[in-house]
Amino acid sequence: MNRTINLIELGFKDYKEVWDFQSELLQEIVTIKTENRKNQLQKNTQNHFLFVEHPHVYTLGKSGDLSNLLLNEQQLAAKGATFYKINRGGDITYHGPGQIVGYPILDLENFFTDIHKYLRLLEETIILTIAEYGLKGERSEGETGVWLDVGTPFARKICAMGIRSSRWVTMHGFALNVNVDLGYFDNIIPCGIRGKAVTSMEVELGRKVDMEAVKKKVLKHFMALFGVEKYLVSPNIH
Repeated sequence: MNRTINLIELGFKDYKEVWDFQSELLQEIVTIKTENRKNQLQKNTQNHFLFVEHPHVYTLGKSGDLSNLLLNEQQLAAKGATFYKINRGGDITYHGPGQIVGYPILDLENFFTDIHKYLRLLEETIILTIAEYGLKGERSEGETGVWLDVGTPFARKICAMGIRSSRWVTMHGFALNVNVDLGYFDNIIPCGIRGKAVTSMEVELGRKVDMEAVKKKVLKHFMALFGVEKYLVSPNIH
């Protein structure tokens, strides 16, 4: 079992380009697994962790309702935003500058074959990360992601999550609001949940937050929770 991950820092990159890249990485892993089974081989599969920031984009999951996007094509263009219907779970969400997006492309057979556990550990990664800044992240029953003040009228989401898996290989992941412009969330019903607010680390702390420092903490907690032995820094895509 390979418990090393390839860390790929993508910088600021278009959503569709990164979606295609994720799909390629997933397919490479699935192909090796298929060949291993077919030919009784034991070739190691790779695990990847992508960090990226996207230009303004709204994405709708496969179970999502388009009516949760409150903009038409002209309004999207006026805001400099794009829209994609994609193959992850969950409803609608927003990605944009000031948000840390993480896409773990893992062969869960290298770790554990339990999607529920995978999601809970992703949430725990973010809960432990924001705890280092004095923020008490929580889970909200029946709602994936990380929230603050669950069970109160002030409940607000700080990190959205949505994944896809194929043959125990994951793609998509989490979006942690760090210094993001929360005004863009006004154009959607986030995750299809009416009356639920969103927030960011900047809003909660009253100051801009160093995104590189947050990423280091995310990686540290992710590695500890998943039992990752080491990470290798891989080159960016062109």
